[in-house]
Amino acid sequence: MNVCRQKVLTMILSLAAALPTGAAEPQFEHLSWLAGCWKSPAGEPGTIEQWTPLAGGTMLGLSRTVSGGATVMYEFMRIARDDAGRLSFFAQPRGVAPAGFPAIRTTPTEVVFENAAHDFPQRIVYRFEAPATLRAHIEGTIGGRSRREDFHFVRGSCESN
Repeated sequence: MNVCRQKVLTMILSLAAALPTGAAEPQFEHLSWLAGCWKSPAGEPGTIEQWTPLAGGTMLGLSRTVSGGATVMYEFMRIARDDAGRLSFFAQPRGVAPAGFPAIRTTPTEVVFENAAHDFPQRIVYRFEAPATLRAHIEGTIGGRSRREDFHFVRGSCESN
């Protein structure tokens, strides 16, 4: 390699190293606020979402919606690395086969998961509002129409759910 070409290559590599690398890889550490028991203040007693703390590379969750004194919806959830190593949300509503949603962004107070190929939802968002509020929503399209469902929870005791 001639000297001129080597200098140009060195300059290009130096400039590339100085450029911002974009958004940081989604991190598990940003999700510690999700662990615990969350109650729906507008829901019937027993309407909850509960998450275990991170251990063994996973956070496990479950949700239950009670209406008229009966469970009308439940879901098993897991946050873990998928086969490609991406931080992902795996949803199993009513116990069906899991659907994966890779994280596209995490911050110390928010996580966004997205799977554009899924029927509905295509996006799942959790946002922590200190000191004890969890706001979540699912969104996407069904039949070409946009749809969004919002969920509001407050931190509660796991024993009194």
